[in-house]
Amino acid sequence: MCGIIGYIGKKDALPVLLEGLKQLEYRGYDSAGVCVARDGKIHIAKRSGKISGLVHAIKDRKDLKGSFIGIGHSRWATHGAPTNVNAHPHMDCSGNFAVVHNGIIENFNEIKNVLIKEGHCLKSETDTEVIAHLIEKYYRGDFERAVLKAVKNLKGSFALGIMCGNQINKLIAVRKESPLIVGIGDSENFIASDIPAILKYTKKVVYIEDNEMAVLTREGVRVFDSSGREKKKKTDTIKWSVASAQKSGFPHFMLKEISEQPKVLKQIFSSRIKNNSVITLDGVKISDRELKDISNVIILACGTAYHAGLVGKYLIEKFCNIPVSVDVSSEFRYRSPVINKHTLAIAISQSGETADTLAAVREAKRKGAKVVSICNVVGSSLTRISDGVLYTYAGPEISVASTKAYTAQLAMLYLVSLYMAGRKKLLKKELKRYLLKELKRVPGLLEAILENKNYMRRLAAKHHNFGSFLYLGRNLDFPTALEGALKLKEISYIPAEGYAAGEMKHGPIALIDEYRAVVCVAPVSGIYNKMVSNIEEICARKGKVIIIATEGDAGIKRFTKEVIYVPKLDELFSPLITVLPLQLLAYYIAIARGCDVDQPRNLAKSVTVE
Repeated sequence: MCGIIGYIGKKDALPVLLEGLKQLEYRGYDSAGVCVARDGKIHIAKRSGKISGLVHAIKDRKDLKGSFIGIGHSRWATHGAPTNVNAHPHMDCSGNFAVVHNGIIENFNEIKNVLIKEGHCLKSETDTEVIAHLIEKYYRGDFERAVLKAVKNLKGSFALGIMCGNQINKLIAVRKESPLIVGIGDSENFIASDIPAILKYTKKVVYIEDNEMAVLTREGVRVFDSSGREKKKKTDTIKWSVASAQKSGFPHFMLKEISEQPKVLKQIFSSRIKNNSVITLDGVKISDRELKDISNVIILACGTAYHAGLVGKYLIEKFCNIPVSVDVSSEFRYRSPVINKHTLAIAISQSGETADTLAAVREAKRKGAKVVSICNVVGSSLTRISDGVLYTYAGPEISVASTKAYTAQLAMLYLVSLYMAGRKKLLKKELKRYLLKELKRVPGLLEAILENKNYMRRLAAKHHNFGSFLYLGRNLDFPTALEGALKLKEISYIPAEGYAAGEMKHGPIALIDEYRAVVCVAPVSGIYNKMVSNIEEICARKGKVIIIATEGDAGIKRFTKEVIYVPKLDELFSPLITVLPLQLLAYYIAIARGCDVDQPRNLAKSVTVE
């Protein structure tokens, strides 16, 4: 959730820290802070609100300039309100140590009470501040040893960046169950929560594992385990470009990422489908024997990725004849899931750092399941604990509301289901060729929908003042309804609910009136007439209807003038194209309401705490 940046090298640290924080603001924007060390002292500036406020507040702070080491933080509040005092970095009593933290220290109250009895004076409401005081408690001139001793007291999750005022040639980072990477530069090194923060300066990274400590100097990086033994680490090269993490002329990252979906899917299909007949999924890593022995599939995901997983359930059951359950990751490990060595778990996460999904995967593996993950971020925590990985390679997704990651996850689930069906000899060659040919049409159809985005803007102008929305869909478009509702409430703050349209008569129909907008996902399909019946019922109760329909369906206009047409495609692939108008509708409604679509209130991009 929170964003961490750290620098040690030959440049003035402050501009590097501020630039890194701007790139990480999607991770948290309740407050922000920086600190640097010079002349044996630590100098701190922090402020509630967005990073732009911090930048303005420190423009004349000469004490922050000219240092070659520093740490910064953008906060998503967990313990304590977003105030100046609670903003990071936090210091100890002596003012010699400064800490930035992403995660949650579960036993901080217990530690805090002990520290207060020992005479420490803590100023904030945060769980983070106790870390600085613990380091002070154990410090006897050996910075690294004090940090190792301090973190052994901590229960919970944490990624830490730590500075010592009288050892300004050294920056320390520690990780446990929260994302943290080290960037390797030329006579300069970095720590960061995510790649975009350092992409401007280096593409060489070292992934820090749980319970490891990295010690950075200008000359290099050394990594140690929790006992202080040095470890050899591999350096990876990031393939993202700086431009891919920029807006590139778009007013918002969200619109840019919506517009990138045709390119992302084209890349997935061109690299994974050969001659309309062969699917290559090297990352699956399941032998024919293991595939034959799979008795059930469990899909683990949160939020938007969960909706992709629901589509995956329809597909895998249809093509592979294997029972599939889809679990919200945050609930999975608190029940008693039936898992054994014949279970395949598919974990879906854009960032690969979603805390609940990581915990669910560990539980599934503990019970014997084989885990294949669908993920966008190379080297993320999820990919390192999975047995197999299918990368979406969608490029950085900066906007908090996920768009291109969703359709990329859907694309991989289509390929997984068809791939497994092929290997199980459940798919005739002619049908497989037809389906893959249809699938490869999707990027071009998405481009056609994008050309009509001004129509979605006009619809948004007419509907942005509605007090609430219902989204209805059936079969494969039920998850689309859920995703459309989620997008709207995430970025416009309008209450929105998604329902399976057949459930309307079991309660939700009571909500229908002339003050509620109802979005119906009704492309031509085998259950089209059922969906039309639901629309009839809504119109009979004066609901204001917006319909997603297939081009050429002139009859649907008898219900409303507000029809968004999508190109004709085999109904199996409907989720890949019907979601795009809903993304655009949510975006333009939020814009009309004056909302910050890239950084909606109370949300952060990667949910790295439970």
